[in-house]
Amino acid sequence: MHFVGRSWLLLTGFILFYVIYLLFGALVFSSIERPMEDQMRTDLEVLKQEFLNLSCVSDAALERFLLKVLAANKYGVSVLRNASTTSNWDLASSMFFANTLVTTVVAKGSCLSGQEVVSKWQEVRGRTVGYGHTTPLSDTGKAFSILYALIGVPFTMLVLTACVQRIMFPLVLAPVGLLQRSGLEPRPATIVHFLLLLILVVMCFFVAPAAVFSTLELSWSFLDGIYFCFISLCTIGLGDFVPGTQPNQQYRSLYQVAVMGECSC
Repeated sequence: MHFVGRSWLLLTGFILFYVIYLLFGALVFSSIERPMEDQMRTDLEVLKQEFLNLSCVSDAALERFLLKVLAANKYGVSVLRNASTTSNWDLASSMFFANTLVTTVVAKGSCLSGQEVVSKWQEVRGRTVGYGHTTPLSDTGKAFSILYALIGVPFTMLVLTACVQRIMFPLVLAPVGLLQRSGLEPRPATIVHFLLLLILVVMCFFVAPAAVFSTLELSWSFLDGIYFCFISLCTIGLGDFVPGTQPNQQYRSLYQVAVMGECSC
């Protein structure tokens, strides 16, 4: 019992340190990237006013305006008045990015060298589990992302390994043993346990989140929610559905943290 208590205490310490590591990354990313984003918003607004003040729009002016708008839109900065003015680099969004950075690389490959992490970052920049516009604007942010992943990926693997070891008994060994004691043979007990566990996973990670998404995201259907959960949990990252981007969405920060937790499991 003493050993079991120490093991759970160690796991709690791992999880607590992991949360602190995510918060540290969020603070650094927010302090680096938010000023860059604000500057981009300001430059885009100035460009828009200059464009509107032109009495005759030339092809060159139109092309320059469109190039700037498209480049800004890639990073979630919109020229439209009805677009959300919430920063992509507030604390919740930065923590969201920090989490997807380490968990995506872990999901893509369980053992990566330093050079592979650097090259993998080029992929992660474009699709961090399908969460859209939150990608570093500055060279400092990109460099810190590489360093952050180099440290965060092995630590995330350590935390996940410790979690799996602790939940093996309550989720697998104990239920199978209970079914066997109720009179089932080992093989039927294993099959029944697998089916029950499959139903639990589908309900908790697909049906329930999809119902929440279809309620909170006005343009999403229930099927869209199921599709997003599947794409996110498989770390495919198509980026065609991004939660928490509606203008004036209530409790956006809390919503993003909840989505981060659901997709990290």
